[in-house]
Amino acid sequence: MLLGVVGAPNKGKSTLFSAATLVQAKIADYPFTTIDPNKGVTYFQATCPHLSLHLQKCDPHNSRCENGIRLIPINMIDVAGLVPGAHEGKGMGNEFLGNLSEADALIQIIDASGNTNCEGNPSPNFDPAEEILFLEKEIEFWIDGILKRAWPKLKGKNIQDVAKILSGLHVSEKETISIAEQLGLATEKMNWTEEERFSFSQEVRKVSKPVIIAANKIDLPGAKENYKKLKERFPDKIIIPCFADGELALRKAADKGLIHYTPGAADFTEVNVNPAQKHALDKIRGVMKQWGGTGVQQCINAAVQELLDLIEVYPVEDESKFCNNFGKVLPDSFLLPRGSTPLDLAAKIHTDLAKHFISAVNCRTKMRVGKDYQLQPGDIIKIVAGK
Repeated sequence: MLLGVVGAPNKGKSTLFSAATLVQAKIADYPFTTIDPNKGVTYFQATCPHLSLHLQKCDPHNSRCENGIRLIPINMIDVAGLVPGAHEGKGMGNEFLGNLSEADALIQIIDASGNTNCEGNPSPNFDPAEEILFLEKEIEFWIDGILKRAWPKLKGKNIQDVAKILSGLHVSEKETISIAEQLGLATEKMNWTEEERFSFSQEVRKVSKPVIIAANKIDLPGAKENYKKLKERFPDKIIIPCFADGELALRKAADKGLIHYTPGAADFTEVNVNPAQKHALDKIRGVMKQWGGTGVQQCINAAVQELLDLIEVYPVEDESKFCNNFGKVLPDSFLLPRGSTPLDLAAKIHTDLAKHFISAVNCRTKMRVGKDYQLQPGDIIKIVAGK
């Protein structure tokens, strides 16, 4: 899975990316600091089952566990700032958009203070709602451009041929057909108008590149008021107040042993700080107290849980000790789409396991479940398979 960090220049994208991944992306107060996409690993957080099971510890293998929080790795990419007209090649245009093609969901960083415009230049009292609207349109025009270039070969063909073109955007054939049918478009011997094709592109954007809004710079004057306006104007969007500068400072301070801090927490504990450091940390704490944290980890968790609707599941081989065959307790955790079954989990682990699947055991209840059982968040599952 890949989360893309996107937005106009000079909004704090690289700061948020660095805070989320601790990769040192270039950070500067001018447009196009990021030229090549920065790649890193961030983490989705879930309460580790070993706590509710009253186990002394767990032995994570494909993830981490810190203070009872299971950290499940997710790939993240920070792409250089997009500007209006990017789909026409402005800025670094199509190259930047192309880097997002494999992203499953996007975190759009906007300047909630309204101090910079869509091109990243200083512009007092700018309406940050314009950032949200422009990015959506740029992605839609980009998708439509992909279809437009292929249209001479697609015209008169079937929807399955469109699905092949869109496969690189992580759009399945099933989703492609569903979108066309939802819009009442022909799926055989297609002869769509340009307007119909663009309407189709708009829906593809919603399905393939869902967006969560990080209302960054929430600590600056005017940001609180703008955030409220954004929530009113876009009631159906997930908009999270964000303080990326504060999160990065906390991550670095924790890395140096100055504080104890768990990403996503509403506070931190000082360990060994001087007066100047305490003064700076108190300012960060004041913002966190108002908003319940810095918002960075909340963006990641919401992208996984709400945008992509994924759940965490823990496969084991011993339902009594919650361990694998080597005695490792709760070693692995996988993210699966809500509605997934034990058979889907088996396929995620190994194709042979799915091929020889017989049944599964819900290790919390010790009850045997079938291949059609719908997995729940935090389920611990033993797969029973033949040889």
